[in-house]
Amino acid sequence: MTDKDRKYETLEPNQFPLSLKESPLAPPLLYYRGNLPASDCIGIAMVGTRRPTSSARELCRRLVKSLQGTQAVVVSGLAQGIDYYCHEAALDFGIPTIAVIAQGLGVPIPGDRATLARRIIEAGGCIMTEYEEDFPSFKGNFPARNRIISGLSRATILVQSKSKGGALITADYCLQENKLLIAVPGDFDSEAAAGPNKYLDQGKAKPVFVPESLRTVAGLPQIKTDSEAPAAASLSQIEAIGCNLSSEALTLFKQFNGFKKTFQELQNECNLKSTNILAILTELELSGLVETPDNFQFYFNGAT
Repeated sequence: MTDKDRKYETLEPNQFPLSLKESPLAPPLLYYRGNLPASDCIGIAMVGTRRPTSSARELCRRLVKSLQGTQAVVVSGLAQGIDYYCHEAALDFGIPTIAVIAQGLGVPIPGDRATLARRIIEAGGCIMTEYEEDFPSFKGNFPARNRIISGLSRATILVQSKSKGGALITADYCLQENKLLIAVPGDFDSEAAAGPNKYLDQGKAKPVFVPESLRTVAGLPQIKTDSEAPAAASLSQIEAIGCNLSSEALTLFKQFNGFKKTFQELQNECNLKSTNILAILTELELSGLVETPDNFQFYFNGAT
């Protein structure tokens, strides 16, 4: 095959994204089809079971949508279930996505995943692998593939998983590289929540209680131009916006308007549970009244 006939590109180690270049688990070479994300993009791995719950698609959509307006690129494995839902949501919300597969790029992808792969490429994303063009998919390929998913990413989100499964391998690689592991907690008797709950119980993962707060938990600043920088809201502006806020959110915002607070400070100064504070902060963020540019402090409408 000549270079002209080849339907993929190669990526040498010195061309890897920084997060993968610095990883001790990096492969010697990568093959890809499509377009690589911009160099300033931040990989966010989103993984989970192939047999998720009936509500998983909507959960994935809400998690992915929260990444809009950031430099995030969704990284996953193009498997059925959680992987599929996250890639699909990224496409629907205009977020770049990379699919890392456990076979060569010349090997057909079965079923509706082939359609999804085409959509990813057409939308400007890419399909990536460490395997040569005609290398088939074997069971043993998947754990190796998962280390690349982790390597490409700043953080890994474990959405749903049983107590054992491939997604947990990705989570373990994430921890091995001292990267941020985020888990979605679930009912203690839910089989699909056993994996995330295990890491949360062990203190190895950071929880995301409200899907819309994922951007904050992952430490992704909102992309903002200087002209969009907020100013402290006047009382009349607060009242006008407040008609669309819950009473709890309006009360909290009035209390801290013009200030910046850490989450610990909010816990100390508010007579509210942590989960309630997170829900209120998410509501205020979605209303444009709170920002978290550094992931450590919450800026209440222009506090500096």
